[in-house]
Amino acid sequence: MEWSFSILLAKPLTFEQADAFDHCDALADGAISYTLPPEDPAAHPKSPDASLLRELACDIEAPTLLDAVTQAVQRIRLIDGLQAVGVTLPDTVTLDEAAQRSGLGAQSLAQSSQDRHFPAPVSREGTVLYAWDQVLAYLRDVGHPVPDVPQDLVIAEQALRLVAALDGADISLGTLRALGLSID
Repeated sequence: MEWSFSILLAKPLTFEQADAFDHCDALADGAISYTLPPEDPAAHPKSPDASLLRELACDIEAPTLLDAVTQAVQRIRLIDGLQAVGVTLPDTVTLDEAAQRSGLGAQSLAQSSQDRHFPAPVSREGTVLYAWDQVLAYLRDVGHPVPDVPQDLVIAEQALRLVAALDGADISLGTLRALGLSID
């Protein structure tokens, strides 16, 4: 299954990190991409949104979302200075992605999309996309108990925040173990 998400970085990618990223075999498959600001901002009046500079767009093949996030983070850590601090899912989804998030089968969701009350696509150019919040509301209205956020995303987000909080903190291994963390 392919999972689409964004990894949030502690700080924007530098040009040096982008160069290392481009020459790293583990990142050569194009499953993780980045946005850089223009080298000469004065020559480009329209710069990318600053929040995009701290995001890596990911499309990773894995059995679960948590596995996909784990693969992305392992690859990202190969670049000195890059630190993943969060993960987000896109606001728009294909029907297949909506099926993944909701836990419903793709065929079942495709049938639901024929219902006149199913949300209209927000984009039909190329790939047909739907607003996830509208699909979520529809599914709940018809009786599917879909969580606001998939459990895998909650786990990944909390784990990345914990790792970021522990970075540089002076906490003994005994304390971490007493908190229930298995650290060797």
